[in-house]
Parts: sequence; structure tokens; C-alpha cells
Amino acid sequence: MFDLDGVLVDSEPVWEEVRRAFVADHGGVWQDDTQSRLMGMSTGEWAAYLHELGVDLPPAEIARRVIEQMAARYRDGVPLMPGATEAVRRLAASVTLGLASSSPRALIDVVLDASGLTSCFTATVSTEEVARGKPAPDGYLEAARRLGVDPADCVAVEDSSNGLRSADAAGMRVIAVPHPRYPPAPDALALAWRVVDDLGSLTPGLPA
Repeated sequence: MFDLDGVLVDSEPVWEEVRRAFVADHGGVWQDDTQSRLMGMSTGEWAAYLHELGVDLPPAEIARRVIEQMAARYRDGVPLMPGATEAVRRLAASVTLGLASSSPRALIDVVLDASGLTSCFTATVSTEEVARGKPAPDGYLEAARRLGVDPADCVAVEDSSNGLRSADAAGMRVIAVPHPRYPPAPDALALAWRVVDDLGSLTPGLPA
């Protein structure tokens, strides 16, 4: 089970730039912990949070405008993490892959299509499609359900605090690939079954 943002796509800096500017442009105030709190939230959750920061628009409108800006940035080029394409194709050749992402469905589809990885994943889930975003386990549990497998038989690949907590709460073993700019909290990293430096370390034999 892969996460998307921060694992396959170096999107967290893009998300931060787009949402920080949006908040500033619409009368809100970005807090010191805003980015870390947003990581893993579902679309509805982060849109409501930006509204709470003082953005004077309905959450649905906030979400629509921010996602439009993100899609425009991706159309200029998807910032894949080093080794992402190779890791996904290497693993897809021998194990079944799923994806559980906090990105909206529209952005998941744009990224996978642009990177040529759509066919590598048997099931993909956006936390838009479940009741709660990360750190709740809903997205990972739904991905396992769509694959028809026991969550305990899955290994999740995550980078963020909320992602690690989500996969662990789903009963999965978790491989952490910490993002150098947005490292997970120590207590969240302690939940990881393995910690690796980069995607090149992911092989079919690692989660054995």
C-alpha cells in the first residue's frame, strides 16, 4: 500500500506553497504548525481548516479553487520523488499494489496517468471517498477491502506522522520513508516496522 504525497510525489512543498498563498490572499493567517496539521487530512477536512484560519469562503469553494491550482501546477510537470517510478514498477511485477492517499481523486488520477503508473495499482483510494482522513485508518482499510485482503497482510509505505498513524491504526506493518523537509514526529516514526532512506531500498524481499 503506497501513500502518494511525500512518498511517490514530492508534492508537500507544492501543497504548502499553494495553500499558504491562498490563505494569505483571502484574509487568513497561516500558523507555524499549519502545514504539519494539514498533512494527511482529507479534502473536506483541510478545506474546513483553512476556513478556520480566516479564509472568508465556504469550505467547498476553498477546496475547488485550491485543487484547480494544484492541477494546474501538475500539468506543468509532476514532481515525482527520486526512484518513484522504478520502485512502483519493480514491486508491481511481483506483489499486488494499492494506494491510499489524502489527495482528491482528480489529482490522484492526474498524477498516476502522467507518470504512467495507473496500471501498476489494483486499487486506489482517496480519503474523499471514506468518512475520515488520516490519521484515522479509513483510507487504508478501504484500500484493503477493495483488494479483498486482510489489512494485517499489507505493508504500507508512508512518510508523514498522520500517514504512519493511519496505516498502523489499520493494522498494517508500515515502512517509513521520511521526507527530508517534513520529517515525521518521533512518536509516529516509532510506529514504523522499517525505516528506509529512499525508495530505492524498497524491494519485494523487504516486506517479507
